[in-house]
Amino acid sequence: MYAVIKTGGKQYKVSKDDIISVEKLSEDSGKKVKLNEVLVISDKGKPIIGNPLIKGASVEAEILEQTRSKKITIFKKKRRQNYRRKQGHKQLVTNLKILSINSTGTKSTKSEKTETEDTKKKTATTKKTATTKKTATTKKTVAKKKAEDKTKKNATKGKEKTKVSAKGSKE
Repeated sequence: MYAVIKTGGKQYKVSKDDIISVEKLSEDSGKKVKLNEVLVISDKGKPIIGNPLIKGASVEAEILEQTRSKKITIFKKKRRQNYRRKQGHKQLVTNLKILSINSTGTKSTKSEKTETEDTKKKTATTKKTATTKKTATTKKTVAKKKAEDKTKKNATKGKEKTKVSAKGSKE
């Protein structure tokens, strides 16, 4: 039996009695921790995959120690610029021993989600049809107004007056 858990922004595949190093947890060593973010559980058959998490499933672990990982070196360089920077640090980690995997949780039911998605889709389609009908009628009225404006412009073109400037000459 194994599970895939998520902690500290990373995912870990664990089984019973595994010892893993994860990002620092706030608890003290010797305490038990319950990890609720379980993504996958497999037990002699098809794995149960969450969407994204499995509801009710958890993994119990014991904190062995709070320690620091090996040193990480960061080296930055820009060639031909005489720019070199060397820096390093040791990341804080927590060593965990997996005690048990509780698969009492069930996969989040897709039927409920699909029903809600279907109703959302139906309402969206009815809204779209209503808006398309409205836009069609507004397009027709706009087209009518444009046609009326064109006829008015054509009628006024023939009636243009000649302008007379202050000096009395026609332009």
